[in-house]
Amino acid sequence: MTLFDIISLILGVFLLVIAFFAINSKKLIHSVLYLSGLSMLAVVSFVLMKAPDVAITEAVIGSGLVTALFVFTLLSIRKGEAK
Repeated sequence: MTLFDIISLILGVFLLVIAFFAINSKKLIHSVLYLSGLSMLAVVSFVLMKAPDVAITEAVIGSGLVTALFVFTLLSIRKGEAK
């Protein structure tokens, strides 16, 4: 078993654990943060698979844009509930 295989295995386990946390989190903001972390780990896995174009796209859209959209939506929902 090579070092690449070990790193890929550890990364895959981390991806599964964080996905489990994102699904089973009680608070929505925690789920969004876990989803963002999951997306960043996906970026690392894409880089390891030598797909830098997919990694850049996932980093910009998956981690950045979608996370910001979810956070702003949750904040606007909370402001609407307070009124």
